[in-house]
Amino acid sequence: MTTPTRPAARRPAAAPPAAAEQPDADRPAAAPRHAEPGPGTDEGTRATARGGALNLAGTVVAGLAGLGVTWLVARAAGPGAAGAFFTATAAFALLGTVARLGAPTSLVYWPARLRARGQTHLLGACLRTGLAPVAAAGLVVAAALWWTAPVVAGWLGGGTAELRTLAVLLPPAVVADALLAATRGYRAMGPTVLLDRVARPAAQLLGIAALAVAGRWVAVPLWLYALAFAAPYAPVAGLAAVRLRRLHRAAPTDAAPTAAPSTAAAERRRLRGQFWRFAGPRAAASVAQSALQRVDVLLVAGLAGLAAAAVYAVAGRFVLLGQAVNQAISQAVQPRLAEALATGDRAAARALYQTATGWLVLVTWPLHLTVLAFAPRYLDLFGPQYRSGAAAAAVLAAAMLVATGCGMVDTVLAMGGRTSWNLYNVALALAVMIGLDLLLIPRYGALGAALGLAAAVLVNNLLPLAQVGLALRVHPFGPGMLAAAAAATACYGVLPLLVTGVAGRGLGGLAVSLAVSGAAYLACAAALRRPLALAAFRALRKPTPPAAGTPHTKEHRGAH
Repeated sequence: MTTPTRPAARRPAAAPPAAAEQPDADRPAAAPRHAEPGPGTDEGTRATARGGALNLAGTVVAGLAGLGVTWLVARAAGPGAAGAFFTATAAFALLGTVARLGAPTSLVYWPARLRARGQTHLLGACLRTGLAPVAAAGLVVAAALWWTAPVVAGWLGGGTAELRTLAVLLPPAVVADALLAATRGYRAMGPTVLLDRVARPAAQLLGIAALAVAGRWVAVPLWLYALAFAAPYAPVAGLAAVRLRRLHRAAPTDAAPTAAPSTAAAERRRLRGQFWRFAGPRAAASVAQSALQRVDVLLVAGLAGLAAAAVYAVAGRFVLLGQAVNQAISQAVQPRLAEALATGDRAAARALYQTATGWLVLVTWPLHLTVLAFAPRYLDLFGPQYRSGAAAAAVLAAAMLVATGCGMVDTVLAMGGRTSWNLYNVALALAVMIGLDLLLIPRYGALGAALGLAAAVLVNNLLPLAQVGLALRVHPFGPGMLAAAAAATACYGVLPLLVTGVAGRGLGGLAVSLAVSGAAYLACAAALRRPLALAAFRALRKPTPPAAGTPHTKEHRGAH
């Protein structure tokens, strides 16, 4: 299914990368000086499988921890206080995205391009270009949140103390995200998985669990829940900085071309300009994307009250798990996808996109189909007061089936250099969502917000799907994606209807349905392992021999 990358003629080492908006896909670039497995080779797929499997395992841990946090807060605090917590953390996430300035995507994209073009002597300048502004922006946004907290709390109906607690910890949160993105630019998935997918969510869950237990005997102020949620970002930032420094020092680096100091300075200035021209549209798109995920909770709180916001947040919590799986797989694919598009290897890019989409559908469709079929039972886990969100959960599950079927389409656009297109798409989707929310939330509450988000999800996936097909000539509908969709629909769409028709739709019928569906799905996955490219995961226990010319260093081997 994959095609080896054919190296093009080498450009002079001092040549700058092409502008981000005139990408790579249409012009072959220089072959890397230190040969690495091509993104379209079998080794490229195996390396992506290693990174994806590692990240996916961490995502399962993070997703379960996130559900645990939601469950604890919903059960311990009640709908009103839980709504205040969910709206405060939504504001924290949205403002954190603003402070990141779009740099995390650039910190993956540009190191991959510099390696592919034989300009690794610029990697240090690339890191400095991205990390320092993010740290400064984090401080500015945190100060703004601190001073405006009373006004924001008044509009949302929450508390000033929680917002100010989150403001103090916003800078380390945004710096941690940027540092971890930079480690992925060096093809190291381990730091992201261990720190952001395992350690941080586990610390959040343990802290909030301790508060929930203590709440049985004493009154626990809500700002302590906010502190337990945000405090783990600080040690993550420190550990990520240490790991990035080690990766950067161990990475093979080309010698800088001999040139006058003024010429070298001009080269670095060009890189800075190209870095931020790429990141600028992505920054706005990231803010809009975060708003798609968070602002609806804020709107429900402002228009329908904190209790309705809690119902909506709980009903849509599974969506975050599906999005995390998408992010886990796309983060593993990003560097190789950027390299394939940078060298004009469309066949490799198409193969990566289709394989990753097959894996995404294979993992996420069972979740979304199960919520669609058993939405009331899903909400019963959080308490009977949240059961009114069943219709909202079903609407969101249907929308997510379409979204995951399109794969990591926004990542494909970004790695193809079309970050401004991402911005236009997300801005349109956000406008659709806000318009429908303002119209529907006052009348339908959580269901109105779900309808607005579902419409935005369709716009934000179907429109870029058409764009990548026309501009980059890639699409996600390969044999793996179609096989995974058919198996999931049969096992988690049709089979539960037959089982519950006999066993009933109570807890017993649900348990029997999940057991039968799971067994059938595993059998289908085994039978379809060839189109799903599951053989790539056999290499997880085997070290990959480095390509010719690649230093046999521990850091380089671990970077995959």
